[in-house]
Parts: sequence; structure tokens; C-alpha cells
Amino acid sequence: MEKIIIGRKETIDLPEWGIEAINAKVDTGAYNCSIHASFAEEVDMEDKKLLKVILLEPEDDGYTGEKIDIRHYKVKKVKNSFGQMEKRFLIQTSMIIGNRTIPAAFTLSDRKKMKNAVLLGRKILKGRFLVDVAKTKIAGKSK
Repeated sequence: MEKIIIGRKETIDLPEWGIEAINAKVDTGAYNCSIHASFAEEVDMEDKKLLKVILLEPEDDGYTGEKIDIRHYKVKKVKNSFGQMEKRFLIQTSMIIGNRTIPAAFTLSDRKKMKNAVLLGRKILKGRFLVDVAKTKIAGKSK
């Protein structure tokens, strides 16, 4: 598969969740992708658990305000940007960047005070993309 050149920031879509044209920061120092969750709650459903999530904040591009039910998720221990271990939900979806649709896993975190609600980590970048840090939004529009 040919590698696509992307910039330090790109516009992505998360079609399974109805999120379009959200800005994402490419972070080669982060291992996983991360997305801001303004609400996340585990709910007991008969013999299994369900995760209810609202992604992003009303002021974020791509915000839908929709509560998403996620049946398949994991709880992972991750090291935050301060080097401390914390538990986060890990959820799976598909992501569109440029003209490519790829499977993606995102940890849910509180990024309300950060400039970017979405980070793309090196796990999703490896083998697929080359990053030109001097440029932004060069992958092209996904639609």
C-alpha cells in the first residue's frame, strides 16, 4: 500500500458516528489515537455492559450532540501526557482521511482544555502515512 503524505493537522470523518470534517492533530509522540468525550458512562445491560458516549463539545467542528451506544469496547491503561497511568475506554470505528477509509481505535479522554479534540497517534500512522510537519490539511477532502 502506498503511503499518503499528510500534514501536522488533517481533517477527518468518523462516518459510523455521523461526525464529519473534524480537525485532528497528528501526534507522532502518542501511541494511540484519542478523542474528547464530553460524556461517557458504562451501563449494565442484562448480561453485558454498554458504553454510552457523547463525543466532542458543542463548540467543536463535527459535534453532533448525539449519544452513541457502543457495545464493543475495552478499558485500557494508558500513560497520559504527564507520564501518569490512567484507565481509559478504547473504542473502534472507521476513519476517513483523504480518500482512504481505515479501521481506527480511539481512547476517550478529557481534551476540553486542549486545542485539538482529536489526536492521531503513531499506531494508526505506521505503514500508511508520512507526516510533513511543515504543512496542514494536505490529504484532501474525504467527500
